[in-house]
Amino acid sequence: MIEKLRKFFTRNLGLKLISLLAALVLWFSLIPEEKTFSEKTLTVPLELHNIPSDMELVERPIETVAVTVRAPNRLIPQLSSANVHTVLDLQKATVAQEEYSLNRNMVSIPEGAEVKEIYPSKINLKFEKSKEVALEVKPNLIGELPEGYTLNQIEVIPPEVLVKGPESIVNAQNEVRTSPIDISGLTQSVEMEADLILPDPDLTLSSPDNTVRVRLQITQRNSDEKNSKKPPRKK
Repeated sequence: MIEKLRKFFTRNLGLKLISLLAALVLWFSLIPEEKTFSEKTLTVPLELHNIPSDMELVERPIETVAVTVRAPNRLIPQLSSANVHTVLDLQKATVAQEEYSLNRNMVSIPEGAEVKEIYPSKINLKFEKSKEVALEVKPNLIGELPEGYTLNQIEVIPPEVLVKGPESIVNAQNEVRTSPIDISGLTQSVEMEADLILPDPDLTLSSPDNTVRVRLQITQRNSDEKNSKKPPRKK
């Protein structure tokens, strides 16, 4: 009996192996893609939402997180940072808290996919209380007027702007400067627009308007004034 079974399994072994392989290929080809799954790890931005208006973020060690997603094979090629998002809601954040947990529920993914892991699972963020002050605007003039012309008055509109930032950085003694204003070649009074340059990159303007108007009053000296400045002739 055993000999008959051995002969049955070994007779035409090559054909039987080919048949088995063909059956497996056919079986896998008939399985719907929805029934076969794979995993994919993506590096996606970590979005911070709902930071309290009276707080400023002063320290953020990471910008992205690694998210491992399990999904049907048909979905795997479609998964990217364009449709996978990680959002940390900071509505209840405080100045005292520095460690924040990340979990799978914070990840938004296409329907049919599943978040398996997010790394890191914790991050450190540091906040400070916001402070707002009015800072003087100083025009940044470059160049020189042509000979015979005088700059009599400089007026900045508005003369001050409200600036907001972390309380450790905001200093009422600071000043906001304008972008360079070239006065070379000017021979008459003029009013122009200039951008504002803040004294620290962590500061922001409270107003959406980031420009000011600068009025320059320029006059021509009369001939008597010109002559009075010339040294007397030697006899």
